[in-house]
Amino acid sequence: MSMVMPAVFFGHGSPMNAMQSNRYSESWRRYGQTIPRPGAILAISAHWYLPESAVTASPHPETMHDFGGFPAELYSVTYPAPGSPGLARRVQQFLLPVAVRLDEQRGLDHGTWSLLAHIFPDGDIPVVQLSIDASMNPEFHFETGRRLQPLREEGVLILCSGNIVHNLAAYAWGDESVPPCEWALRFEHEARKLIIEGRGRELVDYRKMGEDARLSVPTPEHFLPLLYLLGLQREDEPPGFPVEGIEGGSLSMLSVSVGG
Repeated sequence: MSMVMPAVFFGHGSPMNAMQSNRYSESWRRYGQTIPRPGAILAISAHWYLPESAVTASPHPETMHDFGGFPAELYSVTYPAPGSPGLARRVQQFLLPVAVRLDEQRGLDHGTWSLLAHIFPDGDIPVVQLSIDASMNPEFHFETGRRLQPLREEGVLILCSGNIVHNLAAYAWGDESVPPCEWALRFEHEARKLIIEGRGRELVDYRKMGEDARLSVPTPEHFLPLLYLLGLQREDEPPGFPVEGIEGGSLSMLSVSVGG
């Protein structure tokens, strides 16, 4: 029987994590040291959210600095991973009849490389990104994860990147000591409870989960990557939570892993 690669959802937080050593980046580093080395990585990042399905197909994707207002040194950080047009075409095949456009221009956004800079710092594993189709409902994203499951049997690590709670309007910028908002704690706890109890699919209906969900997920793009991970989970796989914490009162760094 072939080895099945794990899959993981990471809360990525600030782009500054790419160049910092903190409890989050150290946890990402440990994760990379404890899983089998993948043959390739498929990333699903909150920061490629557009009204279509697309996959990067460049053999040499650039490092995108898709943010503003950060220190100059962050813009000089590069992640030299090659792409994999072959994996991009495999993704196309698995998702048929959904039309997935091959994008030979787009590089890797910070939702991907800020994590991988710690998980696989050498940058020598091919990386492909799949977009999040903003025109589709949450069920579509869960089912897309299910349809990508066979890639795990082909040595592909599927890395989902977002934040379970992501409310920047309530974020306490520059105040690391601020306690978590009560609604953020409650929603994160409820999401974690459902995942532990094997009821993660109920999170597809997060918009029906009340005021805590509305505040925690004011826009969908950072939450939807979690649904891909839940779709990727096999029935016999208990979840792990390799990273925990809430930054700035309203940004959850909770991560969820399956397999491995």
